[in-house]
Amino acid sequence: MRRPLVAGNWKMNGSTESVAALIHGLRAGLSADLAVDVLVCPPAVYLAQAGALLDSSMALGAQDVSEHAAGAYTGETAASMLADLGCTCVIVGHSERRALFGDSDTRVAAKFSAVKAAGLTPILCVGETLDQRESGQTLAVIAAQIDAVLLEQGVGAFTGAVVAYEPVWAIGTGRTATPEQAQAVHAAIRAQIAAVDPTVAAELKILYGGSVGSANAEALFGQVDIDGGLVGGASLKVDDFLAICRAAAR
Repeated sequence: MRRPLVAGNWKMNGSTESVAALIHGLRAGLSADLAVDVLVCPPAVYLAQAGALLDSSMALGAQDVSEHAAGAYTGETAASMLADLGCTCVIVGHSERRALFGDSDTRVAAKFSAVKAAGLTPILCVGETLDQRESGQTLAVIAAQIDAVLLEQGVGAFTGAVVAYEPVWAIGTGRTATPEQAQAVHAAIRAQIAAVDPTVAAELKILYGGSVGSANAEALFGQVDIDGGLVGGASLKVDDFLAICRAAAR
């Protein structure tokens, strides 16, 4: 059985004071026997601070990575550097990186490969815009995003990896896919991987991201192919994030 994962993407929010307060609040509220993996992904400048404050109830992740291993890439961060700071996971292909910073499917696949090469777990974000959903392109768009990794690295690259379905139209908008809509896409993602390797597909964790909150988490996580959440704004609020973590525990 796949163990649920809840990942908090703090995006470009925080200060040394708020990072400390948030982590202390989460540590106090997370039960040691809660059957869920919890990951926090602070901005890069707070990774070292967060890593020093975390206990065994949470893991540390990064929000992005360079596709390059080292070299003259000013402002970039290599996967090996993230590993050196204690990160276990890295988000790649978030819709904001795709839309605002031009990360193509090809570049996202290269970042995915760099994360795997460093021994870390990539969290591959996939999802469609509102126009794409309304024109019936949802599954085709997501299949292409998955295929970019499959074609470059093969299905084995998804062993131990995580996929996060984040409908772009539901991120930070207060809108969310219904549990049934989300499940349909999660099932399609798993079926796409299963067509190549059923064992890898059966073990693959697929998260939902897109205005996940304490009010809708239980219904979303109750779906058979939804293995937790990639949480944005609600991960900055201790009580909300703890409620989401508890909803994911099975």
